[in-house]
Amino acid sequence: MGVTVKFFTTLSLLYAIYISSSAAFDPCASKPDHSGLTVIPIYGKCSPFNPPKTESWVTTIMNMAAKDPDRLKYLSTLVARKSVISVPIASGQNFNIGNYVVRVKLGSPGQLMFMVLDTSSDEAWVPCTGCTGCPPTMFSPNASNSYGSLGCSDPQCSPVRGLSCVQTGSSLCSFNQSYAGSSFAATLVRDSLTLANNVVPNYAFGCINAIAGGSIPAQGLLGLGRGPLSLLSQTGYLYSGVFSYCLPSFKSYYFSGSLKLGPVGQPKSIRTTPLLQNPHRPSLYYVNLTGVSVGRVKVPVPSELLEFNLYTGSGTIIDSGTVITRFVEPAYNAIRDEFRKQVTGPFSSLGSFDTCFVKTYEATAPAITLHFTGLDLTLPMENSLIHSSSGSLACLAMAAAPNNVNSVLNVIANYQQQNVRILFDTVNNKVGIARELCN
Repeated sequence: MGVTVKFFTTLSLLYAIYISSSAAFDPCASKPDHSGLTVIPIYGKCSPFNPPKTESWVTTIMNMAAKDPDRLKYLSTLVARKSVISVPIASGQNFNIGNYVVRVKLGSPGQLMFMVLDTSSDEAWVPCTGCTGCPPTMFSPNASNSYGSLGCSDPQCSPVRGLSCVQTGSSLCSFNQSYAGSSFAATLVRDSLTLANNVVPNYAFGCINAIAGGSIPAQGLLGLGRGPLSLLSQTGYLYSGVFSYCLPSFKSYYFSGSLKLGPVGQPKSIRTTPLLQNPHRPSLYYVNLTGVSVGRVKVPVPSELLEFNLYTGSGTIIDSGTVITRFVEPAYNAIRDEFRKQVTGPFSSLGSFDTCFVKTYEATAPAITLHFTGLDLTLPMENSLIHSSSGSLACLAMAAAPNNVNSVLNVIANYQQQNVRILFDTVNNKVGIARELCN
């Protein structure tokens, strides 16, 4: 009897230890080492945002990709004014195309927010308590003992576009923005920003107090651009202008990637290409794309369609918010036509994809290689093809950029970046690219 009691006592103790350790383990939390913050597909298991229940993941991606033209239109408007270097406080995410989120905390004590990761925007912004037309999850300034406002005379205020200081006579750094039928009013404020184990005091961000029209990311946006109010600019003393991310596949419902901030913990051996900066669009991450190969064929694309141009703002950028890679139309047509030559047709269209074929011919699909100065990136098949929800079709997961006068950008998008570590070093002006299993 005593042995039995002792056995069950031991079993109960082990069970209690298991329950305690399980409760303490949060698979969605940022890891305590140098792996940085978790990067979560917006419809992943660790994200609070749920996809439409009736949609397959392919349909979800197609719906997100359908919003890319609005995103590219936004990117083409990011032109600096001659007087100051500035970008909109609002983002292309105003078009509700946030595809990856990171867990951060704002305020003291920290309030958990899932903010969209955006490499082509600078400022962070969140909906705040009392906001008219905002989603239900909002940051509460009154609950933070480190919150403070910023005035029109503060240096952080001057780069913000759409300032209303003069018009209203207010001492607060207030501004208004309008994009694609939606608009919002906000105030630039400061508070503690917690990233994994690092606390950034007095971080300047936009506190949204009114929205009209369309939707914005439900819990805000974290800008990783190159402007004066970006995360990199505000944390130069902490992260030395270096960050990298590895984006998990949209299909990885239960997994997350990582955002590594600072030089510590970055890959020791990684191929790099020069990071370029265009004064016409100073916040964007330009790289020099020199060509594209389909299989063993180097596609004859005129150099002026790809090359970096200081005067026009044209060239190629790496962007976390666009879903599928977009080339200016003549370049895309040349790449697509070569791809079709090497795959058995007939071809059909599906959503944003104009080159779909019977899946049984997928074995003949050629690899696509992006040639940059100093390195080549050969896309694995899962990064260059997407399948229909029925699985009967495979489609080339690229498209042409909108054909308008301002669309001179080629955009390397997040579908092609999945399971690839992208390193940005803004001090030494280089971008590193390496294959990595982000899931």
